[in-house]
Amino acid sequence: MTASPPAPTDTRQRLLLVTGLSGTGKSTALDVLEDLGWETIDNFPIRLLERLVGEPDEQSRAPLAIGFDSRTRGFVPGEIIDLVKALSARDDLAISFMFIDCAGGELERRYNETRRRHPLAQGRSLLDGIADERELLEPLRRWAEIVIDTSAMSANDLQTHVRNLFAEDHGDSMTLTVSSFGFARGMPPLADLVFDMRFLDNPHWVEGLREQTGLDAPVGEHIERDPAFHKAFGQIRDLLLTLLPRYAAQGKSYVHIAFGCTGGRHRSVFTAERMAEGLREAGFSPTVRHRNLASRTADAIEGERR
Repeated sequence: MTASPPAPTDTRQRLLLVTGLSGTGKSTALDVLEDLGWETIDNFPIRLLERLVGEPDEQSRAPLAIGFDSRTRGFVPGEIIDLVKALSARDDLAISFMFIDCAGGELERRYNETRRRHPLAQGRSLLDGIADERELLEPLRRWAEIVIDTSAMSANDLQTHVRNLFAEDHGDSMTLTVSSFGFARGMPPLADLVFDMRFLDNPHWVEGLREQTGLDAPVGEHIERDPAFHKAFGQIRDLLLTLLPRYAAQGKSYVHIAFGCTGGRHRSVFTAERMAEGLREAGFSPTVRHRNLASRTADAIEGERR
């Protein structure tokens, strides 16, 4: 039998255009792309795009990511779309478009916390500036192939999401994250698998354990004394050891496993640490993150004692 020839390598210049509302995380996304080996330019005058990509050459080039927004000189969404459509007809370019969005209320909170001025709110209210920018950018949002909503994302969440979208050449490796969180403080927006540990006895209501965390031995000993812990832990571990190799076989580069409890300081922290140990013993190399470990303890968050 004659072997089929290998598929030809795509030698086109990769070009990613990145835009979005001010304050949504465009600079963060570009920083991640730069870490991944992309050449990045922020606030680029988009009318010069055709001159930047130039004529085809025979040199292999790194992928290029260009950031622009309403502050960029010559920012006219309709003209930008026409320009990119024309460039997309070139055989030497592979162009994609990413739009980063966020809810208006969350953007208002971010601007108030940082005390930055919104570029379209000069002499007007912040909400008016956000609304005007959203209306201006709406044609680009509708046209983008990739839309990321960062309303419920931390900067770290956005970084992970961009890596998941654009990281290449991982071979057979898979980046595995095991995290803890508190349901009272919101669900993690990018978790692939979420396990609720609130069925376990809550150390928050035990004298002497409230101010400790799942990293402290007395808290772990208390959780392990719960008759439900070992059986449930073993079943979850067995499920993960079944799923993770299959995720890897499907080419999934990133898997985030999250364990939640009420406040995110005791049961979820201990379980995440123990599960990471079990996964390391099975040959995986998970990174452990505790989202709410430093949050203050509060009876109102933990609810009524059972």
